[in-house]
Amino acid sequence: MAAPVPRRRSPARRRLHRLRLRLTAAYTLITVVGLACLSWLVIRTDDRARMDAEYDEMRRRASVAASLVYYEDDRIRLDGLADDEATSGTPQVLVVERRPGGGPVTVFRGRTAQFAVAAGTVREVARSAMDEEGPVRTGARDRTGEPVRLLAVPFYHDATDEVAGAAVAVGDPERGAAEHRSLVLSLVIGAGALTALAALTGHVLSGRSLRPAWEALEQQERLLADAAHELRTPVAVMRGSVEVAAGAPGGLEGQLPRIRRAADVVENLLTRGRLEAAADVVRAEPLRLDQLVEEVCAELPEGGPGLESRLEESVVEADAALVRVAVRNLLDNAVRHGRVPGVPPERAELLVTVCGPEVRVADRGPGVAPARLPELTERFSSPGGGTGIGLSLVRRIAEAHRGSLSVRARPGGGAEFVLRLAPARSRRGAGRTLTIRS
Repeated sequence: MAAPVPRRRSPARRRLHRLRLRLTAAYTLITVVGLACLSWLVIRTDDRARMDAEYDEMRRRASVAASLVYYEDDRIRLDGLADDEATSGTPQVLVVERRPGGGPVTVFRGRTAQFAVAAGTVREVARSAMDEEGPVRTGARDRTGEPVRLLAVPFYHDATDEVAGAAVAVGDPERGAAEHRSLVLSLVIGAGALTALAALTGHVLSGRSLRPAWEALEQQERLLADAAHELRTPVAVMRGSVEVAAGAPGGLEGQLPRIRRAADVVENLLTRGRLEAAADVVRAEPLRLDQLVEEVCAELPEGGPGLESRLEESVVEADAALVRVAVRNLLDNAVRHGRVPGVPPERAELLVTVCGPEVRVADRGPGVAPARLPELTERFSSPGGGTGIGLSLVRRIAEAHRGSLSVRARPGGGAEFVLRLAPARSRRGAGRTLTIRS
């Protein structure tokens, strides 16, 4: 058994699918750019805050160390530094003194020597602080090439009030780096999760936004499928009837019913296209429903089925053209299917009733179970050889008028189809009831 050939998408469907993917990609890209900018701002802010916190701690330690340096008999005294917590741990503190006739000399190192910073680098930042008489900070590298931070605060001679040296704090740029990397990792994971969620949300939202376009496309494809399915038979019938009528003298009259039937099929298809095109196609106007049904019944050919009409004067708000098509299809369905098998169409017994906003068409056929009505009102579902669009169109016309189509058993055998128009916008005339037999 050959494998089924997969159905190819139409170009319009492929374009809509690509448009949905583009909308999803655009939504995701915007989210990615926004999250990237926000993450960059958070990371940069955290890094600057970490650096500022490190420099604040370095300034505090260097200032405390500078305040503990004093002079006695013109000699520098450092005895207060050894026991103070500011000179232990990180940042490391060094004290550099300016010697007369020479350069700065390191006279104190904190108890924890963590950074092997070149002496020239320490003297350079100390000299800058002494020259500027204020805090100076800079970045450098130790002897192993690792980055370090330096901050120097000057101190003064007690007797002369001149700058005598500087306290230098050496900080570690990697301090707090673990927390910073944890923040970066959290941002990356969170941004990735939000991006995935944005992509999914964008895909769903783009699908919903394109839903009207999909529905319009499906309606168009259904209409084209109906046209391809329906028009071949009536066009062939009309062409064959015209050819027969042209070749036989007086043969046109015999072909008129077939041509009329084919024209009805084309009209059904055009009406369905009108209903599929938009939701506001119903042009509701005051309509004498009984007169319209009487006109449709009069269109049945002479010598046709036995027809009894009970028409109660009724005025409704409806579209006359659509209601005419619906009533004609109900009559055609009753003539075609509403008789006992084997009985010719002209022996069918039909009863057409207008009561308020309802049109009832009853027959003496085998009957229809109400549960089968949804199946019979589907397109191309016709067990008796019809086009399969008649009852489907009647249902659509009823829904367009805020009404319904139902079926029930006829007393004595047969089925009765009931087309009900919108009761809220219709009113029933209190006039006469006409009974017509043909």
